Amino acid sequence: MTTSFDHVYDRRQSGSLKWDFMEQKLGLKANDLLPMWVSDYDFQAPPAVLEALNKRVMHGIFGYAERNDDYYQAITDWYHNQHSISLRREWITTVHGVLPGLSMLIQMLTEAGDGIVMQTPGYGSFRKISEFNERTIIENPLLESDGHYSMDLAHLERCFQSGAKAMIFCNPHNPVGRAWSKDEIKDVAALCGQYGVWLLSDEIWGDLAMPGHMYCSVLSLPEELHKQLVVATAPSKTFGLSSVRISNFMIPNAELREQFVRRLDAHGMDVYNSLAICAATAAYQTSAGWLLELKGYLHDNINYLADFIATELPTLAFHAPEAGYLAWVDCRQLAITDKELEQKLVTAGIMPSLGIAFGEAGSGYIRLNLGCPKATLVEACQRLKNALVA
Repeated sequence: MTTSFDHVYDRRQSGSLKWDFMEQKLGLKANDLLPMWVSDYDFQAPPAVLEALNKRVMHGIFGYAERNDDYYQAITDWYHNQHSISLRREWITTVHGVLPGLSMLIQMLTEAGDGIVMQTPGYGSFRKISEFNERTIIENPLLESDGHYSMDLAHLERCFQSGAKAMIFCNPHNPVGRAWSKDEIKDVAALCGQYGVWLLSDEIWGDLAMPGHMYCSVLSLPEELHKQLVVATAPSKTFGLSSVRISNFMIPNAELREQFVRRLDAHGMDVYNSLAICAATAAYQTSAGWLLELKGYLHDNINYLADFIATELPTLAFHAPEAGYLAWVDCRQLAITDKELEQKLVTAGIMPSLGIAFGEAGSGYIRLNLGCPKATLVEACQRLKNALVA
């Protein structure tokens, strides 16, 4: 049993958020609209994961489940073998998803009205969970030069000086695709330590560093920088398991870890999905080879888009992501509003994520999901050209 990344699966009427809910979520009629917005794969999960899930389903009993030794060993082995990170088993806490865990940490570590720093353009759900918890977002805009993004550390320090209590750090970054260097993450962690700011590092894209680039976890930094650190991870982006929800929060600080586990218990989140445990364990134990093949395929998709834009859409600008399968495309030279850009795209039958959804710094951009078969990408590129070439 192997995965064919070229195979086009019909995901319509499967309950897919990306394919079936554009009208409900975006207000768009989706008869022939090609969805390139939600960041999940149009590929099947790794064969070994499907086999493990099939075996678990055929067992037929779905009582209360708990993480066993295999689960913890699979995670620690994965981070050691893939990223040269020595995780301690006791650091690992398990949550139903990254966003619920981050939301609970915000509730625990800050109070209503406190400032939460996020780098922009940035993942909109970080803003959502902060503001819904009555916290104030403090934006630390990234610096952009010829499509390459870097951090404005002087501005970040001013954010901390203004009284920010926590920072949600996207490492690697969604949507701009930066795989932050060890020096960059060390600078962030050092500033957090200096100003007593909690560093909540979402590292869900870490396994998807592209060839020539490396993911550096904040956990790779010296232990003296771990005191106010939480690292959130999940197998979802890596292996296409977004709705088989399970995530792991690595918390070196023992006191905080104890408080976090108690908070999970208080919310009744101390029981786990047996299928999610099964899928995550199998993925981490068996699917390193599958992931290597997948990253090669995604890299080819990225190169195809880059070549297409350079030859067919030269008014656009595209800097290939260092990690992840999301293309951050600069449409600002078109000199049209975000609404006009959306209308052109929808009329041509393609729906990416609009950059404005990632904050004002994203105005004039679109984000395209390249986690799809080549044939889907070819069709998307043609529709993009139809939309934007007069």
